[in-house]
Amino acid sequence: MQSRERHSGIVAGRLTTDALAENFTDLHEPLADHEAQVAADRCYFCYDAPCMTACPTSIDIPMFIRQIVTGTPKAAAKTIFDQNILGGMCARVCPTETLCEEVCVREIAEGKPVEIGRLQRYATDTLMAETAHPYTRGEATGKTVAVVGAGPAGLSAAHRLAMLGHDVTLFDSREKLGGLNEFGIASYKSTDDFAQKEVDWLLSIGGIQVQSGQKLGKDITLDGLKSDFNAVFLSIGLGGVNNLRADGVDLDGVDDAVDFIAKLRQSDDLSTLPIGRNVVVIGGGMTAVDAAVQAKLLGAQNVTMAYRRGKDRMGASEYEQDLATSKGVNILYDAQPSAVLGEGSCSEVVFEYTAEVDGSLKGTGEMVHIVADQVLVAIGQTLLGAPEGLTIEGGKIAVDVFGKTTVENVWAGGDCASGGDDLTVTAVAEGRDAAMDIHAVLMGEG
Repeated sequence: MQSRERHSGIVAGRLTTDALAENFTDLHEPLADHEAQVAADRCYFCYDAPCMTACPTSIDIPMFIRQIVTGTPKAAAKTIFDQNILGGMCARVCPTETLCEEVCVREIAEGKPVEIGRLQRYATDTLMAETAHPYTRGEATGKTVAVVGAGPAGLSAAHRLAMLGHDVTLFDSREKLGGLNEFGIASYKSTDDFAQKEVDWLLSIGGIQVQSGQKLGKDITLDGLKSDFNAVFLSIGLGGVNNLRADGVDLDGVDDAVDFIAKLRQSDDLSTLPIGRNVVVIGGGMTAVDAAVQAKLLGAQNVTMAYRRGKDRMGASEYEQDLATSKGVNILYDAQPSAVLGEGSCSEVVFEYTAEVDGSLKGTGEMVHIVADQVLVAIGQTLLGAPEGLTIEGGKIAVDVFGKTTVENVWAGGDCASGGDDLTVTAVAEGRDAAMDIHAVLMGEG
């Protein structure tokens, strides 16, 4: 799937600048003060709160909502940030419908949960608007830590380590920090350059030196970092992309959905982005939904998202699926790609319908042809560039419950490490917990 000159079916400027601006506005408008009060007042402030248990970062949700009710949203934000320093982004991108809000007592009783995600955004946005960072560095320990990868896990670890008094150097292969928060999520979920504003805010605690444009295995090595620093935390993400096992994947117009989203996120003018008239997205996760919806918002006339299993097996939540269909995306379930057809450039995708037989996915022999001048592949990513010496299990760096790898003084977290879900909030928790373990080891307590 290489970038080539686009054929006539993929063009820029399908919509006016005004239409694009309207399409890519904030998916959920922030709550006004009165709206936040009304929303917060619905909380029962459960003693044994299931929402708190469902949160990967264990935010005290009843507490921060009560603080909003009492008119102290800044205190509410501090409650959130104590557990999740990227609480602002998580409020925007977390699948709350399958985490905290799914188990909300109001959801179970009435089918309408407390709007925990929007309340979290209200609180965190209020505090982040302040000029002063809410945390100060602890007494200097004289210890140094290298954090490789400035995505959610790396940023979370770096902030916690700096707060504990360690000197942190944050390395990233890109010139721009943020990882998937900056390059990998839909633009309508994080508007107004929020990802970079959050990075700047987080770094303002001090004690974190940034070395961008430094790729592990090329510009820096794990052995070199181990000799220069007291500890190393790896949060390198998943740099590889799974290959689509179908004929015709090298045709012009077949692209990685991850690359498509990254280019869109970094564009200063959406009217310059080329998009097909008939777009097919292959995959069933959040990336597939983000790519499909944004293709539609860019002006594609027909967008089909195809997944090889049924609706209930999709990685994307039912809410995300409903969002896609509400934007005009057609979802084709139980269909696996057989071939991409075309002469030089793609013109259609052939799918075979599937069925589960004795727990295994089988083709039924029934085929369907979908017209496509652009195909976006979103079938998962793979670990790429892991340093030698680390144990790899299930395609990821093996770690224990504290994030320790099998190499001394090396920890790992986020998408590159084993365990947990591939979610921003999970990565934040892993970075935070690894930082606490690194601190304990460096201070002779672990």
